[in-house]
Amino acid sequence: MEPDDPDWGPLLHAAQEVMTRAYAPFSRFPVGAADRVDDGRVVVGCNVENAAYGVTLCAECGLVSSLHATGGGRLTHFVCVDGRGELLMPCGRCRQLLSEAGGSRLLVLTARGVRSMDELLPDAFGPEDLGAVG
Repeated sequence: MEPDDPDWGPLLHAAQEVMTRAYAPFSRFPVGAADRVDDGRVVVGCNVENAAYGVTLCAECGLVSSLHATGGGRLTHFVCVDGRGELLMPCGRCRQLLSEAGGSRLLVLTARGVRSMDELLPDAFGPEDLGAVG
């Protein structure tokens, strides 16, 4: 990690804690996520499954919803864990959500070290691309 990077410990602990509140009766794969916001807040999310699988909510969805519900801002440092508390890489759909909420410079703690969202989702589609229509 770079000298100016934050201590990832509190974020990792927050993700592990919220993972214990996940609702995953079908997959038995609980997930927790935590992110630091540019104003210093920490927002968290956990997966919430549904018998109609298509409406299941990923932990990252809950986190982004929490971001907006508590005042908005930009995500700056993200971590996600599985049911064992081990680091978990967000899926492609969730990378898109995180990219839009944090931008290309959002830092993500991964099993391979800290990586920027730009590395995890290069050439991301975003709100600015919608302006190209019309």
